[in-house]
Parts: sequence; C-alpha cells; structure tokens
Amino acid sequence: MLKGILQGCLLILINQRPYYGYAISQELSRYGFADVPKGTIYQLLMSMKKGLIIGKMQPSKDGPQRKYYYITANGKQARQTFLNKWDTLSLNVNDLINERRNDS
Repeated sequence: MLKGILQGCLLILINQRPYYGYAISQELSRYGFADVPKGTIYQLLMSMKKGLIIGKMQPSKDGPQRKYYYITANGKQARQTFLNKWDTLSLNVNDLINERRNDS
C-alpha cells in the first residue's frame, strides 16, 4: 500500500516542478517520509518511467549534470486518479476511526 501512496506523492511533487532524485527524497522527508530508503525512491522512479514520467539530463549549478523528472500526460491522469482515490480512502478511514473512538 505504501508503494502506491509513494507513487502518488511523487506524481504530486513532480507535477509542481521538475525534481531530481535526491531533491525528491529531501522533499518527501519534509512531509514525514524520512524513513523511506533512497533506493526505494529510485526504484519507483524507474518503474514510473514507463509512461508516467520522463527523465532528462540537465546541467546543475552545483556540479555534474542531474537527471530531472517531468510528469507526462499519463502521469497527470494517474495523479488525478490517485487524488480521487485518496480522498475516498481517507474519508472512509477517518469515518471508521472517529466512529470507533466514540465507542471507547
């Protein structure tokens, strides 16, 4: 389940602007995903390159070129699907939690 959530989060980030791998890891850490191994993020990026994102090598002012990831049209659709499913899932889980809290 976490893999699907991470993919949705990556699509949300990359939709905002292009990111390179390490910057994605840093950004995810800001939102509480600090324990996600960088290897997991890179594996996910590689699988997403099958239509959801594309990678382009670009110069970096901080050193060698970096691969920046851009969202594709299919990636934008997958992002919206994730957001719709997340809204429903989070609403249902929160309803369940809140209902059970009141039973205690």
